[in-house]
Amino acid sequence: MDRILAAIDCGTNSTRLLIAKQTGPQEYEALHREAQITRLGEGTDRTQELGTEAMDRVLATLIDYVGKINDHAVSQVKFVATSAVRDARNRNVFLTAAEEITNVKPEILDGSDEARFTFIGATKDLPSTGSSLVIDIGGGSTEFAFGDGKLELSHSADIGCVRISERFITNDPPLPEELSAAQSLIDLHLDDVLMNIPGIHSATNIYGVAGTVTATSMIEQGLHEYNFDSVHGHTMSKQDIEEVFRLLATDNREGRLSNPGMEEGRVDVIVGGLCILVQIMRKLDFEQIQVSESDILDGLIFSLL
Repeated sequence: MDRILAAIDCGTNSTRLLIAKQTGPQEYEALHREAQITRLGEGTDRTQELGTEAMDRVLATLIDYVGKINDHAVSQVKFVATSAVRDARNRNVFLTAAEEITNVKPEILDGSDEARFTFIGATKDLPSTGSSLVIDIGGGSTEFAFGDGKLELSHSADIGCVRISERFITNDPPLPEELSAAQSLIDLHLDDVLMNIPGIHSATNIYGVAGTVTATSMIEQGLHEYNFDSVHGHTMSKQDIEEVFRLLATDNREGRLSNPGMEEGRVDVIVGGLCILVQIMRKLDFEQIQVSESDILDGLIFSLL
């Protein structure tokens, strides 16, 4: 039963790996979990293409991941790509190179598949009763996945920390009018969320996943070093999130970087991500959100069991 499985998620801002050992019919133990900020979607919102340097960063990371996959004697790998690759006209250049490196054909997930895998991963081990809403703030898109036990409704919005940052934030620190313009667009996308998931306010459990949420949790807790157990399951109030947003949105790059848990690779897009998170809390009138460090990677592993 002890099969070793791996999942690779090639996102707009980060490239991530999970290696796990199957321990039962629907059970696994994580052996290695890693994320590298590679910014594949750098400039893609503007050009509709993946840049050469961005692709090279991801391909170098994939070479490193293949070494770790081989070291663990992995028997099966699932490799997916999301928003940036979906949007890029030259995606085949990247996909061909990625397949040559990994010997696995990457699968481009649409927004609904992304939401489904994320919902499975995020809700698998946090105690909950009633319906759940999982919010995945990525680099290029944000997925909303709603259901009670299993996914019932989802919506993928073309708002992400990289896309919002590149489109609206040019000054450092951001100007109030830049933040306002960003939040106006986010608001329009949230109208679509409300239309497509009409029962969203009935969710008993609100879970947030991905880098923006994790970084916000670390800053709010004052964690200098990442610790899965400290972040996973951590609950943040709307007020906590507003305070982190005010802190980071009024500071320059150097100031933002001095905060505990702030990664060099995320410092340029964290305010864009927080614009999304804050606006979700305001517009959808949520009082708190729980962080889940289990996410799409875990959903992908589940699909292999």
